[in-house]
Amino acid sequence: MAMTMTQKILAAHAGLDSVVPGQLINARLDMVLGNDITSPVAINEFKKFGFTQVFDKSRVALVMDHFVPNKDIKAAQQTRQCRCFAAEHSIENYFDVGDMGIEHALLPEKGLVGPGDAVIGADSHTCTYGALGAFSTGVGSTDMAAGMATGMAWFKVPSAIKIDLTGRLAPNCSGKDVILHIIGSIGVDGALYKSMEFTGEGMHSLTMDDRLCIANMAIEAGAKNGIFEVDGVTEEYCRTHGTKRFTAYSADPDAVYDSVLEVDLSKIVPTVACPHLPENTRPARELSDVKIDQCVIGSCTNGRLSDMAVAAEILKGKHVAPGVRCIVIPATQDIYLDCIRLGYAEIFVKAGCVLSTPTCGPCLGGYMGVLAENEVAISTTNRNFVGRMGHVTSKVYLASPATAAHSAVKGFICAPDGE
Repeated sequence: MAMTMTQKILAAHAGLDSVVPGQLINARLDMVLGNDITSPVAINEFKKFGFTQVFDKSRVALVMDHFVPNKDIKAAQQTRQCRCFAAEHSIENYFDVGDMGIEHALLPEKGLVGPGDAVIGADSHTCTYGALGAFSTGVGSTDMAAGMATGMAWFKVPSAIKIDLTGRLAPNCSGKDVILHIIGSIGVDGALYKSMEFTGEGMHSLTMDDRLCIANMAIEAGAKNGIFEVDGVTEEYCRTHGTKRFTAYSADPDAVYDSVLEVDLSKIVPTVACPHLPENTRPARELSDVKIDQCVIGSCTNGRLSDMAVAAEILKGKHVAPGVRCIVIPATQDIYLDCIRLGYAEIFVKAGCVLSTPTCGPCLGGYMGVLAENEVAISTTNRNFVGRMGHVTSKVYLASPATAAHSAVKGFICAPDGE
């Protein structure tokens, strides 16, 4: 029977010849992920169920990234619990202060996830790894506990939306503009429990960082997962990062999709999601009346080296506008080191920015940039719900690193071509 990319991966991991949308399956897992917020709950459930060992110490990853370095006593206690569990079970992929990173940037960088994998993580943005041609999705902490113990997870096979990409992005646009455009077109429930499957000639012009950003935000359209076809860009990335597993799956020519969305990349413009939903999108050039108090450049969505490079190019020789706080957060330690080596760190500091150790920090209103009453931020993060980054009356506008950096200099929302 004809299948999509996601359906083929799930069938293979369930030991079945084929699967159909809506079918319940029990699938083998290649990686189980947790962080400092979700892992303690999973660890408690793991112990409550009476499990005594993880299914494979090399296929569990615990990444301390949300409130690390610890922001308070509760965060310290949670991290300590994860640290002790990792030591007790000899978990090989435990990442803490000094060698950590934001989980969804760190795992691909370390080669821990790859094409054809089936991955679950107790974090909704686990769908990021679909950029590499993997099936990856977020789950609850109880499912994480069961996955750590058994190496298996139950899934309902999703139907799919085919997203056919044509054309090529303009120099001032990136993957963030693409996914904001798509979410603005179909809405935050437009792909509810579906697989967003990216294909088409235009896909090949997107960098891996563009793809990681796009797949990361598939959940913001309600999708079960997002996934890209494996091509030469994927192969080169996996070679460079020593990816441990590589099995490429392609959709059958007669695979069935619920709908097909055609996106001409050449028509994408710098796009911003206005409060308080990622679907509330407008061209950045229409928002010059929005004054900002804070700019955040980072997160699992846009904290990679190419994002740092774009921001540094814009900020070089300039200074953030008076009254604007600009926080730059490289997503991993390696990216942080590259920022130093390439001179980006000096550019950021001279421009009046704060350069932070890798952390999710302000994205979820955790720390390192919490907003006060009525404050406005432009951010390269992935959600702008009410109170997401601080006070319930604060406002968050989602944008690309280029749009965010330009806005930080101007003091109001400004498109990259709006000098």
